[in-house]
Amino acid sequence: MIAVMRGISMIDIVDRETRSRMMSGIRSHDTRPEMIVRRALHAAGFRYRLHVRDLPGTPDIVLPRYHVVIFVHGCFWHRHQKCPLAAIPATRPDFWQKKFDRNIERDRHACLQLLHSGWRIITVWECGLRNNPEETTEAVMQNIKDTECVHIELPFL
Repeated sequence: MIAVMRGISMIDIVDRETRSRMMSGIRSHDTRPEMIVRRALHAAGFRYRLHVRDLPGTPDIVLPRYHVVIFVHGCFWHRHQKCPLAAIPATRPDFWQKKFDRNIERDRHACLQLLHSGWRIITVWECGLRNNPEETTEAVMQNIKDTECVHIELPFL
């Protein structure tokens, strides 16, 4: 199996069944990037709710006091533009592109619904938390208190 990263073809080192098992084990919540944000918020005195199903898109973190929701997105699954972590696998590219397109549309629809309901949105990308967790979490906390910020994505590209 071949995967493409940054225009370079790579052969997959595991068989299809193993890859399927590995992909099905990817968690949707309590991920490492999400935990970095949660710990920083809690240490700074912010209190929040987790994975509120009553809100569109089931935001990862909800700060009702500030009327802010935070999505902690993986660059691969949510297609962070211009990010090397968002490579499309070479195996079954049509399948993956359709899956990614659905994810992007679902995220866009949820954000529009939240904005129309008066929520402010912060989207934190995995790469920012990998490359510079302190700076990214500090930016999150600054934007929570900034009532002029309606929708921001961190890090900026």
